[in-house]
Amino acid sequence: MNTKTSNTPVIFFDGICNLCNASVIFIIRHDKRGHFKFASLQSDFANDFLKKQGLMADDKNLPDSLVLVQENRIYFKSEAALEIAKQLSGIWKGLIIFRIIPRPLRDRLYDVVARNRYKWFGKRQSCMVPVPEISERFL
Repeated sequence: MNTKTSNTPVIFFDGICNLCNASVIFIIRHDKRGHFKFASLQSDFANDFLKKQGLMADDKNLPDSLVLVQENRIYFKSEAALEIAKQLSGIWKGLIIFRIIPRPLRDRLYDVVARNRYKWFGKRQSCMVPVPEISERFL
């Protein structure tokens, strides 16, 4: 995938994080148009793609951050989450109201959850394997 030529938004997530995996399942359920594709940050695809974008998989932002690549832009942390919510069905679009909170404050809260996600929600030994019904959404 090349962000210069692809119109498919991709969400990169921590594949061993229980919270992150639950978030992916939530997004799939509320993304009725099948708008988003997904890739674990631990995958070869993510590593290759992010390196080409000038981001390394061991970059301090990546392990603790949701990454959304969409329309030639890369979103991190709370901005990524709000961009995703804006495109979901139902009331979830309303979460965009949180943009009134300055981004540094939103990202600080995001960072607290990200730093503690394994302690609070646990982690897996390996990345989730999607069921056949949704496997085409994973890169």
